Amino acid sequence: MKRRPLIQLAGAGALTQGLASARGVDAVLRRQALAGLKRAVEYFRVNVSVEDAYLWRYSEDLSRREGERFATATQAWVQPPGTPSVGMALLDAHEATGDAYYLAAARATARALVKGQLRSGGWDYVIEFDSKLRGRYAYRFAGGFETGANLTTLDDDTTQSALRCLMRVDRALQFKELEIHEAAQCALTALLKAQYPNGAWAQRFDRPPEPSKHPIVAASYPETWSRTWPGADYRGFYTFNDNNLSIMIDTLLAAERTYQQPAYRAAALRIGSFILLSQMPAPQPGWAQQYDAAMHPAWARKFEPPAVTGGEALGVLRSLLVLYRATAEQKYLEPIPRALDYYRASRLPGGRIARFYELKTNKPLYFTKDYVLTYSDADLPTHYSFKTSDWTTNFAREFDRVRTLPPARLAAPPQPARPELTDGLVAQTQAALAALDDQGRWVESGRLRFQGPEDPTRRILSTETFIRNLTILSAYLAASRHSP
Repeated sequence: MKRRPLIQLAGAGALTQGLASARGVDAVLRRQALAGLKRAVEYFRVNVSVEDAYLWRYSEDLSRREGERFATATQAWVQPPGTPSVGMALLDAHEATGDAYYLAAARATARALVKGQLRSGGWDYVIEFDSKLRGRYAYRFAGGFETGANLTTLDDDTTQSALRCLMRVDRALQFKELEIHEAAQCALTALLKAQYPNGAWAQRFDRPPEPSKHPIVAASYPETWSRTWPGADYRGFYTFNDNNLSIMIDTLLAAERTYQQPAYRAAALRIGSFILLSQMPAPQPGWAQQYDAAMHPAWARKFEPPAVTGGEALGVLRSLLVLYRATAEQKYLEPIPRALDYYRASRLPGGRIARFYELKTNKPLYFTKDYVLTYSDADLPTHYSFKTSDWTTNFAREFDRVRTLPPARLAAPPQPARPELTDGLVAQTQAALAALDDQGRWVESGRLRFQGPEDPTRRILSTETFIRNLTILSAYLAASRHSP
């Protein structure tokens, strides 16, 4: 593949020397970064997108494509690293360069998200743009019907990422783009209405919950639970899985900062109330992946049993620190020491932490490849992580740091760190530009996962790679703009 010429540097020593002594070298690299960024975005917008919306992976010739599953040429994906993730990378490029082209591109991507917004207020994983097929979904605009699929999904940061993208674009446009502003407000209103009385959310919803069916009670152990998957519909359960509620807290606090509306902060704090309620009592003061309406740990998918989880617990604990920093209320710190003690004591031989611990006995739970619940890890499915690294030591350090912060620093709003012009960033920029071909593509070896065993694809365009390289180039351009 033909590459555009770049400055050639002989290793890290030459790189450091070049930065220290030759400003002309920096100026050349900056021009290349500006040109490469523009070329990459133009190619992706013109050739890869459908109406400025994006999937996850494409064959090099763009004839085959997919998100988390097979997709057609008229579909886009919302779940990261899909359309919202691209939109936010485009905003990063705009902020780094001041170039209005990237803001216009982000605006177009936001408008594509608006076309995928459901009547229930949020988004499904996929957006269909074919006018003949849009009626399958209950879209708010442009061809949707009330009888179509209307499940807002919070799973895997789907609706939340779309909303964060819309909010960032809305703010960048000074809240003047009515369609985008109204879509963000609609999503926030729907989310607030869908919040359960105890502060949790379901994984998916199409209407507000009935409060009478969801009493506010503390978590407890069920008297018995099935050792085989009952096939129950878990989508309405109170769900920590995939850090669902942790992401909601971050999204709602961002909404409060964006729109200065206290209702969004109040909703985030209600999630904090749920976290406190859902901590299991002794002997396992951790959290479950999901709870039923009685606040018992419950089955979700056939490899997610009622259990105390060592996976999502880190996200829950970090959320408690986020809420403490937002409020300075000690109640958010109070559950942490006993949870840390429990998870430390639950470490596996070798120091890792199990994804699932059996209720009350605290024995690690696993599944065979045939999805039979077992205490043995000898025959695990490979598509799911049943063990995680030990996060307790690093989190304990963060806990100690945060709880000793002075009040003035607790309430300080998060500020994005200004990129620094380091040797590492320069090297990453060089690598990203070297990999960019004359068409503006980052093509790499790879396979498509959902095209079947006969698929000939061996080289792909990855949206994740595109976003990562845009982020690198934007960081370099931001850092070099402020560099002496």
